[in-house]
Amino acid sequence: MARKKIKKKDVDGELLDAIAMLEKEWKHIESIFEMSIEPTQSGLQSVKLAQAKYLFLLREARYRRVSAFRTQQ
Repeated sequence: MARKKIKKKDVDGELLDAIAMLEKEWKHIESIFEMSIEPTQSGLQSVKLAQAKYLFLLREARYRRVSAFRTQQ
């Protein structure tokens, strides 16, 4: 049974896509939270969770030495 080999380039591309998506999600949640008249604790938790996911993926990209500029060439 032959398995399809996963290419580093494909995984790096998926990582960059996920980073872009999470950054957009984090900024959206943060803007909603900042516009709230009475921000709730759960709203703050949502902002912090989205930020933590985004920063985690940024650290993973740095660890893997992935650059958005390098993959666009």
